[in-house]
Amino acid sequence: MPKSMKTLLADQINNLYSAENQVARALPVMARSASNEHLRVALEQHLEETGGQAERLTRAAQILTSEFDGKVCKGMRGLLDEGREVAEEGGDANVIDAALIAVAQRIEYYEIAAYTTAEAIAEQLGETEIVQLLQATLYEEFEADEVLSDLLRHVILPAPGAMVQPSGHSHPAPQQGAR
Repeated sequence: MPKSMKTLLADQINNLYSAENQVARALPVMARSASNEHLRVALEQHLEETGGQAERLTRAAQILTSEFDGKVCKGMRGLLDEGREVAEEGGDANVIDAALIAVAQRIEYYEIAAYTTAEAIAEQLGETEIVQLLQATLYEEFEADEVLSDLLRHVILPAPGAMVQPSGHSHPAPQQGAR
């Protein structure tokens, strides 16, 4: 148990660093599993951002004069296990893509919660540079979630009332009483 808020902040940053590194290893697998090009590109772009996020966490640890202890973020590991399962399953391309987005959004929400907590602690400690580093990442995480939501609603899911044929093409549902 951390003995001070500063130690708690260092622990949170360490946990986030582990989480970001795990995400960096998992995103290429998820991107290769995506059938939709827009989803693949979004996952690859977020992978690029993840490197910058890890760099900001390294800077935050330097400010706190703490080192990463090598502990694995177990929460992220569980989320990524779900992602691996989705990536390994076969099936309808839109269903797989929607499942990948579901996992990716759970990852984003986990990160948003963790970064928000770390930011609040840093703010309470008067660590303005760390606050700015964490806010930059929070902005990227919120943006990634918004991109994923838009892809799900407007690209991956069929329009309401449309029937998806096995070929992946969607057609309007037949009208009631039509012959």
